[in-house]
Amino acid sequence: MLELKLEVVVLPVADVDRAKAFYERAGFRLDVDHVADDGYRVVHLTPPGSSCSILFGTGVTTAAPGSVRGLHLIVDDIEVARTELVARGVEMSEVFHDVSGVFHRGTEEGRVSGLAPERASYGSFATFTDPDGNEWALQEVTTRLPGR
Repeated sequence: MLELKLEVVVLPVADVDRAKAFYERAGFRLDVDHVADDGYRVVHLTPPGSSCSILFGTGVTTAAPGSVRGLHLIVDDIEVARTELVARGVEMSEVFHDVSGVFHRGTEEGRVSGLAPERASYGSFATFTDPDGNEWALQEVTTRLPGR
């Protein structure tokens, strides 16, 4: 069977050292910081517990800094994860859910403060941005479909 593994997401940043410091403070593991020359630097970090890493640097993308939206970090307990990130200096939104009861819209429309009713899996979120404005969401997932 064909396997397609998402293992790296490229983030556009304006200041590589500032982004590196932010993600390390947030608990991401530094895997690579390679400078090939003045115009090419690659920094690779991995969120704790993840198989997918982020990559940014100089000369790695033509995308505008801060243009990435909708990245999700899946957590078992959103309140614990949010508290830890705040303690690490990451500015977070409050925990929220969508009025529809399903995935949030990526805007503030339909947001309801607090955990999803009955703390439904996939239903609770908290968001943050990196120093360039790339947007992330924590999403609480406590149960998955069988085989997932």
